[in-house]
Amino acid sequence: MSSSFDKFQKRRLISSYFSVVLSVFLVLFLLGILGLFIINSQKLANDFKEKIAMTVFFKNEANDSILKTFGKQLKVAKYAKSNVFVSKEAAAKQHTDIIGEDFMTFLGENPLQNSYDIHLKAEYVEKDSIAKIEKQLRANPMISDIVYDKQLVNMVNDNIKKVSMWILIISGFLTFIAVLLINSSLRLSIHSNRFIIKTMQMVGATKAFIRKPFVMRSIKLGMLGAVLAILALLGVLAYVETSFPDLGILNDKFLIAVVLLAVLGFGILITWLSTYFATQRFLNLRTDDLY
Repeated sequence: MSSSFDKFQKRRLISSYFSVVLSVFLVLFLLGILGLFIINSQKLANDFKEKIAMTVFFKNEANDSILKTFGKQLKVAKYAKSNVFVSKEAAAKQHTDIIGEDFMTFLGENPLQNSYDIHLKAEYVEKDSIAKIEKQLRANPMISDIVYDKQLVNMVNDNIKKVSMWILIISGFLTFIAVLLINSSLRLSIHSNRFIIKTMQMVGATKAFIRKPFVMRSIKLGMLGAVLAILALLGVLAYVETSFPDLGILNDKFLIAVVLLAVLGFGILITWLSTYFATQRFLNLRTDDLY
């Protein structure tokens, strides 16, 4: 009879441990996915910003020396990520390929101008920053015009701000749910040992002495759940990198490492705090309230 009861207790204990590890794993996995999405969404947003080109057109009087000097200035300019020189001849060929006929045959001359397509760094693709850069470039007397899609710049920045706000709200909501789920699982685990806690207290054990083994056990379970979540996240990263190599999801290894370490740290912290307060609750209860 005693053996059957011991087996039942052992199965119940294993089931309790399993539920804690599973809760920690699922919650931390979801939070880790959200963290990876956040760091890569910023990268994708920056890549999109840097694809918006600012085209600088030069007057016909601008000779090769002036054009080359301007190109050298762009290479050292802090706002320029990359630049491409488009000669008037190359521009004419592009137009011919697009419209399907040589427009110069009936115009008699090439009306296009030499130009530079400048791709700005993401932090400079802002309304005020671009306006300053445009003003600075227009001070060059050889520049005839500067063209870029102002509406697209404003729309991109507005949408990025909206998306960032919603990501922040969702992150806070998921974190709150994560804390509740892990806390509930650990409280149920501690609840099954409430009589052991009270018995140890009645024979003179201090609160710190009673609390220590429960806290240490929960931290180990939290670490196990966090490690499983990290392994699952690495699997997701490997799958995405293999299936969509153009995304370059593994390029920023430092931020990925930060997210994975945050998952581990959060798993340890939340299990420690939840167990601490759960055991404290039962330690402060009267014996009659345990039933």
